[in-house]
Parts: sequence; structure tokens; C-alpha cells
Amino acid sequence: MTDQLALFETAPPDPPDPVAAQLAAVHAEAAQLARDLPPTVRFGTSSWSFPGWKGLVYGSRRSQTALSREGLREYARHPLLSIVGVDRSYYAPIPVDDLRAYAAQLPDGFECCFKAPAAVMAQRLGPPSQSTPNPDFLSVDRLIDDLLAPCALACYERTGPIILEMAPVAAAHRLPPEALLERLEAFLSALPREFRYAVELRDARLLTPAYRALLQRTAVAHTYNYWSAMPMPVRQAEVVPPDDHSFGIVRLLLRPGTFYEAQRERFSPFDALVEPDDEMRRDVVSVVQQFAQRGRTTYVLVNNKAEGSSPLTVMALARALADVTAADRTSAKT
Repeated sequence: MTDQLALFETAPPDPPDPVAAQLAAVHAEAAQLARDLPPTVRFGTSSWSFPGWKGLVYGSRRSQTALSREGLREYARHPLLSIVGVDRSYYAPIPVDDLRAYAAQLPDGFECCFKAPAAVMAQRLGPPSQSTPNPDFLSVDRLIDDLLAPCALACYERTGPIILEMAPVAAAHRLPPEALLERLEAFLSALPREFRYAVELRDARLLTPAYRALLQRTAVAHTYNYWSAMPMPVRQAEVVPPDDHSFGIVRLLLRPGTFYEAQRERFSPFDALVEPDDEMRRDVVSVVQQFAQRGRTTYVLVNNKAEGSSPLTVMALARALADVTAADRTSAKT
């Protein structure tokens, strides 16, 4: 009889999956924060293929290669992640088939912010000690061939602002600011207007009223960045006010005075906030608020090297912005 009863016994339930539970809790909080934020604010990260984001963005650990190819679909399920920075385009052209594969994984309204290629944006090529002038520096034709035409063909509806990062140059090879801004204006003026663009400076000498006027004349935005050798975002907003732009873009990369390789070594595997920066967060909230009050979309892109983990920085920024937004709403009612 005991043997017969054993036939009808049910198997014990599978133990709960702690990663799934962690991710469900993240999504629940993120969904509430998304409801509390101004509708014009869009968060995302610089790239997405980080196995250390298990439990923060992804439900299981997968290789960097697998995430690079297929991770966007799950990334886009995160309630606060409605954009993504595509840094791959900076290093080499992305095949059209890969762009189509990215677009196929993404929901309507999701946007990719591509970095313009170094082949166009770098004044010099090669290692600093052996660099040579780049013949395609600020070439509109090269930008069209390497990035804009493939995006138009494969993922136009998913293409957000194109980030025009002005790569830093060794002091010995720097053009005078006036000469560089003159070349930049000619480049910006000739860009196809089917896309939106935002210049990102890496040389604080260029952050001047003349640069602001150039952006106004060419209807191109400024990228308010957090980077090694640039002033903080609020200081940048004093020179180039948000009022100048039809949209805003903020990129959080490196704490001023730090360097990419060192931060990558310190922060890997990017699953924790190693070095939170309250000043940076206040700056971001201030700049985003200025755009939100004007009803303009703001793109906030976060790199792991900013604080240690892009998804956790996004959550922290969303909490801070939600608190300020709630306070503003309460004040408006009284």
C-alpha cells in the first residue's frame, strides 16, 4: 500500500529563484518610479552587454557575447530603460544585419543613441606617441557612409540623437579653439537633417559663448557630460543653457580627475555602486528639471564607470528626480 501511495505523491516544489525574485523587485520599484517621473525623461545605459547585471537587468547570467547579440530584448523590459547608448558604432561601422537585429528586439518608442565613429570625430589616429592626422576628420560623407545611411536603412525609427564626441587630443597637436570651432561649424551645417545631433566636448577650452552661438546657428544640441577633464553638468548649463535646445542629452561617464582603465578595474563586474557621487546626481536632476519644465525630452545615458553600475545609478537618479518632482507638484498646489 505504501508503494501505491508513493505513486500519487507530488514532487516537492522547486526552490524559489533568488535572481528572479531580485529582478522582480527591481522591476516593481522601477515601474513605480517611472510613473512618478516627468514623462519627457528617458533613461538608458552606455551599451548593455554586462554579465554582472544579473538580477539588475537580466534574469540569468549570460556571456557578454550572448548579451551583445540578444540582450536588448530583456534590457528593454526594465521599466526605466527606454533608450540605450550604442558605443560600438564609435569603433567600426555596424553591419546592417546587426542593426536590423537590434531593432527587431526593441519595442515601439525605444531609441538607440549611436556614437559617431572615431574615423570621423578623431582629429588624429593611432596611439598618442605615434598619431597621425585623420584625413576624414569631420567628414560628412564618411559619417553618412559609416553610420547615417545604415541607420536610415535598418533602424531609422529606433535611432535617437547621434552623439558627436569630440575626441581629446594631446596638447602638442591641438588646434586653436577658434580654428576647431570653425571646422566644427562647417561640419554641423552640412549634416543631413533627417537625424538629430548632440556635440560632446572633451576639451573644456571649447566650452565658450562662441561654442554656444555655433550650436544655435546650426540647431545642434550640447551633451552635458560628466567626464574626466570637463566641468560638472550644471557648470556646462551655465555656458550652454537648456533653453537653447529642443531636446536634452546627458552622458555620465567618469568622475572628473579619474581615468577609464582605472575605473573599469575598480568597478568590474559592475554590479554595485562603488563610488556614489551626490554632487553629480544633484547636477543631473537640475539639468533634467530645466528641460522637463519646458516639456522637452531629455536623454540620460549612464556608463558603468560613473559610479560602478549603470542600472543602479539610473535607479538612484530616478529616485532623486521623483522626490524633487513630487515636491514641485506639492508646492504648485499650495
